Amino acid sequence: MDLKNFQLAPLYAIDQEWALLTAGVREKFNTMTISWGGLGTIWNKPVVTVYVKPIRYTYEFMESNEYFTISFYDEKYKKDLGILGSKSGRNLDKIALTKLTPEFLENTTSFKEAKLTIVCKKIYFQDLDINNINTNSIPQSEVDRFYKEEPMHRMYIGEVIDIIDQRI
Repeated sequence: MDLKNFQLAPLYAIDQEWALLTAGVREKFNTMTISWGGLGTIWNKPVVTVYVKPIRYTYEFMESNEYFTISFYDEKYKKDLGILGSKSGRNLDKIALTKLTPEFLENTTSFKEAKLTIVCKKIYFQDLDINNINTNSIPQSEVDRFYKEEPMHRMYIGEVIDIIDQRI
């Protein structure tokens, strides 16, 4: 798809509609629901930024694979995305609990029911640093809610290499 014609309200789509972050290939992959992320530009490349905690099973797949997808769905799949965000693929076949069908792409995985899939190639990652959170903007209670018991997220930036848009 031509990036010049690509349209998405990312602040709404990622936060309110949710999305799936998927990494891995046919032989072994995992997915998780995300509501944090962004789309933008860095180093003159269109990019997606996502955040994953090391305790999540998907983290292993983000670390060991060069490509990942973020995919968006119609409202009728919200329950499925809830399952994929609350169950671990480490312990069970959580995809079997949903109506979603894996779709194996050249270097990664998405789902046939996605209305929009953005295929990304990892170009950067970095762990967030708790010391760099501005507690004048983010209350300490919010910082504690996310990080008192668990490690910080790792940020991944992926170059957008393909967009599969079923909306058109």
